[in-house]
Amino acid sequence: MSYTILPISKLKEAIGDEKMSDWLEISQERINQFADCTDDHQFIHVDPEKAKTGPFGHTIAHGFLTLSMLTRLATDCTWMPEGIKAAINYGFNKVRFISPVYSGSKIQSVMKLTGVEEKEGGKVLVTVTHTVSSEGAEKPSLVAEWLTMFFV
Repeated sequence: MSYTILPISKLKEAIGDEKMSDWLEISQERINQFADCTDDHQFIHVDPEKAKTGPFGHTIAHGFLTLSMLTRLATDCTWMPEGIKAAINYGFNKVRFISPVYSGSKIQSVMKLTGVEEKEGGKVLVTVTHTVSSEGAEKPSLVAEWLTMFFV
């Protein structure tokens, strides 16, 4: 996988293109570390024994952990305008947590370039829609429209 760096006109022509990340394991240790970081120690995330009797029958990743892993999943799999000086996370248009990510499972993102907007002052706003799947799941775990502002 690699970055796709294009002139803005070609970047706009690439809208609709897709890339796929590598698989990434979401271990119980990673879930526990996220719980410690966010002070969210709900049993469905951190207590495997109690989680067996909960709604999912197993511990699951926090939705925000899955969302935060987009940074890792998108490594080397992004579209960028030619001549960038800097890039910032500009936020999300829409995020939906559709199905759980079970502890020990692997996730993968299919990324689709869905928007390229030139802004004043040499900025380019790029929207990439991520559809994150958990290994063996019928439905995606997460769908998110992620915005990055590039300074060119």
